[in-house]
Amino acid sequence: MKYYSKNKETAEPVHLSDRIPPQALDVEKTVLGSMLIDSQAVVNGIELLDEECFYSGANAKIFLCIKEMFEKTIPIDILTMAEMLRKKDWLKDVGEETYLAELAESIATSANIEYYAGILREKATLRKLISVAGEITTDCFNTEIDPQEILDKAEAKIFNISESRIKNKFESVGELLPKTFEDIEGYTKGNFKGILTGFKELDDMTTGLQPGDLIIVAGRPSMGKTAFVLSMTQNTAVKYKNATAIFSLEMSKASLVQRMLCSEARINMHQLRSGTLPKRDYSKLSLAAGPLAEAPIFIDDTPAITVLELRAKARRLKAQNNLALIIIDYLQLMGSSGKVESRQQEISIISRSLKGVAKELDVPIIALSQLSRAVEQRTGNHRPQLSDLRESGAIEQDADLVLFLYRDEVYNKDDESVKGKAEIIIGKQRNGPIGTAHCAFIKDYARYENLAERVEENTGF
Repeated sequence: MKYYSKNKETAEPVHLSDRIPPQALDVEKTVLGSMLIDSQAVVNGIELLDEECFYSGANAKIFLCIKEMFEKTIPIDILTMAEMLRKKDWLKDVGEETYLAELAESIATSANIEYYAGILREKATLRKLISVAGEITTDCFNTEIDPQEILDKAEAKIFNISESRIKNKFESVGELLPKTFEDIEGYTKGNFKGILTGFKELDDMTTGLQPGDLIIVAGRPSMGKTAFVLSMTQNTAVKYKNATAIFSLEMSKASLVQRMLCSEARINMHQLRSGTLPKRDYSKLSLAAGPLAEAPIFIDDTPAITVLELRAKARRLKAQNNLALIIIDYLQLMGSSGKVESRQQEISIISRSLKGVAKELDVPIIALSQLSRAVEQRTGNHRPQLSDLRESGAIEQDADLVLFLYRDEVYNKDDESVKGKAEIIIGKQRNGPIGTAHCAFIKDYARYENLAERVEENTGF
């Protein structure tokens, strides 16, 4: 296959197929030799490597035999290895017993196998990238394939290579305990590990949004899901200075900023958009713009964004701005990178992948979600339940925290006692209690806040 250089004047083809792929044959021999003479090297090698890490086909076959013998608790040495290779009719392929003896004699110590394994993994990654680059190039020359499909496939392939490089090691309880006691000491001093939402009752019940957690915020239309997460963003980013990324799949960047501005300034959005805002309120806009401009809030309004795209953008933001929180508005509008059999399967893949991104980046991810019409069809109590989540099985399973927004005034418009009051129902909390937190909702400003703040505003104190 030919690849052309970036020099437009010469446009000389580069024949990558004529070049030897990245490899380290001497290191491969050293690793296999270590595994033939040291049982601990076998354990380390199997944990850190797979057959694709070996460029030599013969070495890959020897490694596969070592894995099989380890799983079957067969002693591993030159003689037993030769017998296993003979059974598979591979002995001649690898160079007979002579090559096995050469492997065992080629090392002085097996102490550095972890370092050598790292070299082999890096070489394997480079070979995979070269292979994927060739596949992408072939697709690009195929006029029958849509460019967006090529992009999605390319992202998926690169993502899979990146994921395959991540190998977490075990840590003993003894190693983890010091950090655990640090956290406990912090709790006694009121230092929560999680990101505070600014809603006191909710923060008291959750101790904040925990890094690595997937949080689902769900509600029926008109409950104010977007208003809730925007109010939360103003608390986390404006008040607490936590860098927050908003992926808005439904509303434009401009619309979100207008809503945040009206909420922060406490002015009527309808009056603003209709041009009937009283002149005295324009000064409020100017005052509100300052804190918002300084807040670390970042908005992306790419429609139907995939998890792969979101992950790439979030990783950059994490590196550049110490990202602390991700908000997605909303889950069901996200796209998938491949073909799926059903919408339920697609949502399952998306929610599971979002949980993986939250763990990888060590930040909480809030994903807004729709509720089924079953809420409206119930008589009497319309408060949501876990079974009301659309495609509920996967979402409920993957989520660490599920919050339902409920405003009784939506169903009981004539009841003055419930006007302006909202409930944040904790339907699931993996590491805490379930229950209900209460707050206020100011419809004119599309703003959620603590009930105490609402009382102070009404009384003038």
